Amino acid sequence: MARKSSTRKRTINRWSGAVTKHSNALDLESDVFTWKNPRRIATSLKNSAEHSDRRKGTPFQSAMSMLTFYINRAGDNLSAHQRDVLERAKGELRKEFGKE
Repeated sequence: MARKSSTRKRTINRWSGAVTKHSNALDLESDVFTWKNPRRIATSLKNSAEHSDRRKGTPFQSAMSMLTFYINRAGDNLSAHQRDVLERAKGELRKEFGKE
């Protein structure tokens, strides 16, 4: 008996993308994680965290958590250059909050 091939398209659930777009903790600027300037990314995340009244931790914890979450979830889909920019944004974020 011949095997039928399925023509049904596989649905991809990209919940991590939804988290960065519709975070319940921070109101992020559009495409903040695609920017090329680490300091600009850090400043934006800091402002978002400080103005949020829905976060559970400190502004620093919320901002760093969102940045780390994005880096981890992007995985191999993140270019080496953009990963470097985002890793440098962590250092800038520490500076912004006086943690360095």
